[in-house]
Amino acid sequence: MIIYNCRIIPWTRPNSIMDGYAVRINKNFIEKIEKEERLLEQYPSDEKINANGQILMPGLICAHTHFYGVFSRGMAIHGEAPANFLEILKKLWWPLDQSLHEEDVYYSAMVCLIDAIKHGTTTVFDHHASPNFIDGSLDVIENAVRKSGLRASLCYEVTDRGGTEKADAGIRENLRMIQKLGEKNEDRMVTASFGLHAGVTLSDKTLEKCAEVIPEGHGFHIHVAEDKIDQKESEKRYDVNVVARLNQFKITGDNSIFVHGVHLSDDEIDTIHQTGTWLTHQPRSNMNNAVGMANVEKMVQRGIPICMGNDGFSFSMWDEWRTCYLAHKMWNQDPRRMGADQVVDIAAYNNARMATKFFNGKIGVIQEGALADLILVDYIPITSMHADNLPWHIIFGFRDSMVTMTMVNGKVLMRDRKLTEINEHEVCEGAQRSSAAVWERYKKQF
Repeated sequence: MIIYNCRIIPWTRPNSIMDGYAVRINKNFIEKIEKEERLLEQYPSDEKINANGQILMPGLICAHTHFYGVFSRGMAIHGEAPANFLEILKKLWWPLDQSLHEEDVYYSAMVCLIDAIKHGTTTVFDHHASPNFIDGSLDVIENAVRKSGLRASLCYEVTDRGGTEKADAGIRENLRMIQKLGEKNEDRMVTASFGLHAGVTLSDKTLEKCAEVIPEGHGFHIHVAEDKIDQKESEKRYDVNVVARLNQFKITGDNSIFVHGVHLSDDEIDTIHQTGTWLTHQPRSNMNNAVGMANVEKMVQRGIPICMGNDGFSFSMWDEWRTCYLAHKMWNQDPRRMGADQVVDIAAYNNARMATKFFNGKIGVIQEGALADLILVDYIPITSMHADNLPWHIIFGFRDSMVTMTMVNGKVLMRDRKLTEINEHEVCEGAQRSSAAVWERYKKQF
């Protein structure tokens, strides 16, 4: 297949825009990038996609999400509105995840995957919880992911809030999926990490168990210092801060993903840097939960690989980029903070590095030998767009509704804004039935 008549944003450093070039895809890889005329002459029998002047760029990447949370949309929270983060957990997320059965896990994943395809997000890192359906839950999500054609990293959230038996079941589910997918993971479509909730809901005994059994070469995916309560409880119960405690159990490392990091000390930032641990930033969620805003710029300066997720918000990742650009200015009351170039470093370049590592293949870049995860964007700039101002064009001009084609692993999943592999109406009908039952179970817990 050859994609031609396009402007290419390859996301190779330094930023660049390639005009007059075409891309040849062979199976699931980008095989050649050459001048359009030459490539079309060389392969006259290839399938052709005429981009009609649209922008061809790598698919977007979401470094942290929660498929299971989508059924909270429009749901009435019981009683008074939560006044703080702990109340949000107790009144919304914990009763919701306890209301999920097998069918609900499937449909919540499917509607999120459809949302990702429609918004040009081609790789996602999910963090799952369904305490009353643990065994086999990751299989259900894997099946949904494979049906969608997207690329996804999966894990199950181990926590002690349901007791030792459920914590052990969560450990087994992570191990089973890691072993099932295997170390080689040759198809690079689905991979697995070892999920943990957060230090505040994990005992030393459970952390020790997890550290003992995780296979070599794999890491953890855990919420870290999202709210002050995580730090307060860690210091109160264990006389040590959150990151120091996790480091004691070797939860850190370059195979591990820390999520949020809103309330970190300088020592903790140093530890994250020294251990090479990844950290993901989710500004829409942080604003919604009113937990504060991580000092991302300081962490970037220290050399921490900061990536960007959505924490269960929509997969319109450019909305997350824009929120990041604006939120740090507002939080610091300084318009010089978090430039668009810094946002691109985090959400494009670092997300690509993380996906490339975890899936063992070049992702998030248009380059010969990279996996063919691509999108077409119908953006017509009204001012000059070049390498230097590209980040600002994306922040102020790009909209997710402009994505017209989504391709993953060389397969077109959406063409001319129409899904090619999934019947969206059937999925949404199933989700409506499933979510209604979830809401009834949720209400019965109060």
